[in-house]
Amino acid sequence: MKKSLMFLLALALLVTPVFADIGDCNLKASLVNQDPYPAVPGEQVKLVFQIDGVDNPNCGKVEFTLLEIFPITIEPGTDHTTSINAGGFVRTYENFFLAPYKAIVDKDVIDGEYQIEALIKTDLSEKVAEFTITVEDTNADFEVSIKDYDNSRNELTFEILNIAESDIESLTIQIEKQENIVVKGSNRNIVGSLDSNEDTTFSFEATPTDGEIILEIYYTDITGVRRQLKKTVNYDSNYFADRARDQNGNGTGVYWIVGIVVILLIVWFLRSRMKKHDVRHAKHGHHGARHHKKH
Repeated sequence: MKKSLMFLLALALLVTPVFADIGDCNLKASLVNQDPYPAVPGEQVKLVFQIDGVDNPNCGKVEFTLLEIFPITIEPGTDHTTSINAGGFVRTYENFFLAPYKAIVDKDVIDGEYQIEALIKTDLSEKVAEFTITVEDTNADFEVSIKDYDNSRNELTFEILNIAESDIESLTIQIEKQENIVVKGSNRNIVGSLDSNEDTTFSFEATPTDGEIILEIYYTDITGVRRQLKKTVNYDSNYFADRARDQNGNGTGVYWIVGIVVILLIVWFLRSRMKKHDVRHAKHGHHGARHHKKH
């Protein structure tokens, strides 16, 4: 009898801490994925939260609600709350669940880290958890202008400057069919990478007319997203007519012509002298022959 009582007391001492731990609903939540990283102002960001500790059935129904706090708003059609009945690990062999969301980042937010919040509610308690997201404006912007037009080769050269704070990759320029320019050959020009505040040039074989030319600009930002925008430049033929470079080119042509004329004159002069020399030599020979006959 005493041995049985001691055994029950020992068993009670071993089991009591387990029941005490299960009785406490201790949940932990973390942000396990942000896509894209960093998030981009004015665009969608996908957030995945992981809530650990749902293997405890005493928690009852667990609700995770993402709150709309600057700089994010929940995308329309996305449920703010994700819920699960605790103790589901018996079926799934997992002690956590995932809560995915789609949110929109405020377009006016500046680069930096921001705190967002979620409400975690159970049958026993509720609390607010904080998470950190990173935002950076990865959109690029450009200044584009016409640098030169070579009429002799129909070569139109543009200059482009990356005025954004982000570097870009795979910059490609395309000119679609339009009224003020006729492109010969490929209408796409692959420029490559272009860092912030750097510029480069690219050319097309084309015949432009006065007016606006629309350029389609494609690039890949630092998050790996392919983006597109349009830029319009104005072509004015007056800026590329009667330039000093062209005048110098015409002068060079004149020099060539003058040089050829001078060479022809020299050849003519030499040939004339040779003819006169031959005539004099012939006369001298004839005179010597007559003198020999008289003797």
